[in-house]
Amino acid sequence: MWNVYNRPVTLLLAAALQAVVALLVVFESGTLVLRTVAGEVADPSFAYPLAVFGLVVAGVLGFVAWGLVMLRPWARTPVVLTQIFMLIVAYSMYEADRMSVSVGMVAVAVAAIGLVLAPATTAVLFPGENTDGHGAQSGRSGRSG
Repeated sequence: MWNVYNRPVTLLLAAALQAVVALLVVFESGTLVLRTVAGEVADPSFAYPLAVFGLVVAGVLGFVAWGLVMLRPWARTPVVLTQIFMLIVAYSMYEADRMSVSVGMVAVAVAAIGLVLAPATTAVLFPGENTDGHGAQSGRSGRSG
């Protein structure tokens, strides 16, 4: 069993936002399947594979959220990339006059990027690295003499 109490709130919130994105992708994929079954989609041969792809993507996004909670350093990069892609989609939504969707996506993306790159999150994901920007891990050079 794992304990989430020793994780910083920034990491837990970033993982929660990533999980919310995964759940939204599941919801949209399910909605696409239902609309296809109801005959509301022009090309079912395109809609079904797209829904399956969406479910696979949602699984990957959920796995990345789990990786953050489990303090896996590799999980940070996919979170940042996911949110960058969300910003691109948000711009597309803005261009399509879907302002409320666009604003929500931008808010989630910016918050998730800020949380996953926060010093507390970085410190717990990369505990052996110094975050002072100088690259030195300690004040000693490691040489004797």
